[in-house]
Amino acid sequence: MDTAVQTGVRDSAAGRARIAAGAVDVVLVAAMVLYGYVDHGGDPIAAPLAALETIAPFVIGWLAVAVIADVYARDRLLGRDELRLTAIAWIAAANVGLMIRGSPLFQGGTSWPFPVVITVSVLVVLLGWRLGYALFLSASK
Repeated sequence: MDTAVQTGVRDSAAGRARIAAGAVDVVLVAAMVLYGYVDHGGDPIAAPLAALETIAPFVIGWLAVAVIADVYARDRLLGRDELRLTAIAWIAAANVGLMIRGSPLFQGGTSWPFPVVITVSVLVVLLGWRLGYALFLSASK
């Protein structure tokens, strides 16, 4: 019975780490897209729905692909295999986001070189925060 309790505690901690990692990932994806929106003259304060419409396809794409790829299903979120999985999942998610954004449901398009910029910049940020956090954890031990 003690083992079951200890496993439950461990799973709870791992579950919190997965939720935290997912939240950070979603915030970073949204922040990068919002940065591009502002950099290209958008004003999220004056037009919050337009900003949300810009962010939504990529967050939807990330959440859909991350669930399908089981990005958050592993106990370790920061190992080499997990970083590779995150990279592959983001490349797929960026394409899903670009397809959604290019659909008639959303304003905006996917003219060149936007697909490359969004894919590479968010990939660098997602992998960067995970590597930085892994280094922080290893240094604090």
